[in-house]
Amino acid sequence: MHRSVKVAVIGAGVSGLVAARELQRERHHVVVYDQNDSVGGNWIYDPRTESDPLSLDPNRETVHSSLHVSLRTNLPRALMSFTDYPFVRTESDPRTFPRHDEVLRFLNRFADEFGVREVTRLKTRVSRVERVKDEWVVESMTRGSESVSREVFEAVVVCSGHNSVPRVAEIDGIENWRGYQMHSHNYRAPGRFQDQIVVIVGYGASAFDIAVDILPLAKEVHVATKDNRFGVILNDVRYHTMIKCVNKDGSISFQDGSSIFANTIIYCTGYKYHFPFLDINGIVTVEDKCVRPLYKHIFPPALAPSLSFIGIVTKEPIFLMAELQSKWMARVLSGKILLPTEDMMMKSIEDIYHEMEENGLTKTCSLSLRPLQAEYKHWLATQIGLPPLGEWREKLLSEIFKKLGELPLTYRDQWDDTYWDSIIQF
Repeated sequence: MHRSVKVAVIGAGVSGLVAARELQRERHHVVVYDQNDSVGGNWIYDPRTESDPLSLDPNRETVHSSLHVSLRTNLPRALMSFTDYPFVRTESDPRTFPRHDEVLRFLNRFADEFGVREVTRLKTRVSRVERVKDEWVVESMTRGSESVSREVFEAVVVCSGHNSVPRVAEIDGIENWRGYQMHSHNYRAPGRFQDQIVVIVGYGASAFDIAVDILPLAKEVHVATKDNRFGVILNDVRYHTMIKCVNKDGSISFQDGSSIFANTIIYCTGYKYHFPFLDINGIVTVEDKCVRPLYKHIFPPALAPSLSFIGIVTKEPIFLMAELQSKWMARVLSGKILLPTEDMMMKSIEDIYHEMEENGLTKTCSLSLRPLQAEYKHWLATQIGLPPLGEWREKLLSEIFKKLGELPLTYRDQWDDTYWDSIIQF
């Protein structure tokens, strides 16, 4: 028995676009909401920055984008493809590791080819999603309008992303520091850091990119990090342990005992999960970068299958992951796949927490799937009837990390396309 339901998809980034496509393939009736002017989510470059560079002021003018103008992908096209829609080279930017605007063009082509744009309401911000009896009421407001629209749905899929609400580290004494502070969310270009001494807090992908971007202009670049899990050392960058405190004389002291005077601190400390529109009486909680409880990282058992989250797992290329999750979610809604009972789903969640703890991961990091991501993706593929996923994706990702460590500034342009093109299969 096939069931078609009316579904609201919140967000038109990578996860929202592929979720909408899979829902339509299952003959569900879909409405996609997005506050931006076009589809693409975090891949939409916006030269504006927020009125508060730290993004702490609740009354600030917010900006969704976190891209800087020169950003180039750190993943090759093959890992930014869908199983049946590869991210092919184009004349506009034929490189294996293209600029951000090439990714946006790819997502726009995807939206047009699969009819997602036709069901997307742009410039429309969702302000409230509330469960009323057995239905979902979605309140939204279109930019330029003062009226609130209310629409009823049978299911809601949250695809609003998790890279737009910054987290900022707390530093003892920072309130008296006279230098400039900003979060990487508001970084766009290196010009303002000419001849400055800059301290970058954190060392993930954004910290690496910003360090590379400002090195030619800055007087000194320092990185403060708990540990270099990123595994890359840049020449001319000075590495420290985390900041211990800021002193009365304006100097910055690190936990390793060293100290410096600096002009700027850039926090590359990540983002919060943030779903302010959800009104579900605490059934789903967000605590220290953990969204729980979610069965298979998608469904909250008490509200399954009418509420789902797509693409909120971390440290994993989002394109394939969101596609597999969306295919499974859409089939669950149509009745082709049956979920376990609520008690059984909760038991499964606790088992996953236990397995993660055995692998050195805590509940607060439960959306970071590594080293369990391969098993999870294979499970999804089996559930939806796809053939086994090729091993080339994991091999390719491992090779990227290897080359990044060996050639951090040039690995993108010294990539062996000929070899990898011969083993990549779609």
